[in-house]
Amino acid sequence: MTNWRQLAIAGCFAAGACAADAVLAQSPGTATIYGRLNTGLEHVDVSGDGGADQNRLSNYRSVLGFRGDEDLGGGLKVVWQIEGSISLDTGSGGIANRDTRLGLSGPWGTAFAGVWTLPYTSATSAFDPFYPTTAGYMALMGNGSAPITDNVQDTSSFDRRQVNQIQYWSPKLAGFSARLAYGVNEETVAETGAKPWLASGSLSYEAGPLLITAAHERHDEYQTAHTTDTATKIGAAYTWGSARLAGVFEHLKYGTSSGDLERDAWYVSGTYRVGAGMFKVGYTRADDGEGASDQTVGFFKSGPHTGSEQITVGYEHELSKRTSLQAFYSRIRNESRAVYDFAINEFGITAGQRPSVFAAGMRHTF
Repeated sequence: MTNWRQLAIAGCFAAGACAADAVLAQSPGTATIYGRLNTGLEHVDVSGDGGADQNRLSNYRSVLGFRGDEDLGGGLKVVWQIEGSISLDTGSGGIANRDTRLGLSGPWGTAFAGVWTLPYTSATSAFDPFYPTTAGYMALMGNGSAPITDNVQDTSSFDRRQVNQIQYWSPKLAGFSARLAYGVNEETVAETGAKPWLASGSLSYEAGPLLITAAHERHDEYQTAHTTDTATKIGAAYTWGSARLAGVFEHLKYGTSSGDLERDAWYVSGTYRVGAGMFKVGYTRADDGEGASDQTVGFFKSGPHTGSEQITVGYEHELSKRTSLQAFYSRIRNESRAVYDFAINEFGITAGQRPSVFAAGMRHTF
């Protein structure tokens, strides 16, 4: 009798194990290793009072990452990603200091928590064919770039990857899709007791060759207590044949202890593919800063002769689907009181100086 009971118990465990195996077989997980190695040899020249020049090897935000999902059944999935930076020029980096998340995805969309590029940034970054190199449009658009930050660091930038946040991405419905993000107010500013936080969102419409997007971001108590900073932009891109044209208009507004500070800027870019090569061009214009504030926030301040413009031209040649050679030239033409600098691989600019960069480099993705 005991032997029969033992056999029955063993059979139950075996059945349970088989059932678990069946569930795993029906709900497989995936994992992928991916990366981007991107670097260039640059010559930087700065004209104006105290100008200088330099040769340097620069890193263009190279990455190594791991991502995957697990099918939970009923259309529900776990999604995860761990992405870190690799600096080809210095050998430094981090394991999870770029887009890193854990969340759920289903017919209703995707929700996750972690470190991630904000919707305001991602809405138009692909409109810039030089993103994310030294020549990227973040020198003027978005008022600088913050590759990883929180609510008390890099408080001027609206091109940012934020820690301690949650995001929601809607499914695409009739060509429309939306992204929303909230940066949790975990930090406290010791001097004022402020508890800064942010909210970011974008709405996009895509129909064939046309893409239209609008984005807005709000920073509360970033400059000082009881103030608000906002950024709003609209953009569009159209592709026909081998050519693509894109444009973005942006309005920034900061609340400072001495009053408001505002500025408009706009950007246009074009690409044209010929065989294995692509010609690229980008132009940005930042108007004079306006408002009562007497402070400099990021790269700009209020008053006449504080505007700037940036022109970039380049060429990329594909050696394969994953490897390409690239070259570009970019120049920032600051007015006499402007201090705009390259947002990635800054050089260090004083008022009225005009930096330029010529680069030749290589990119490989895997």
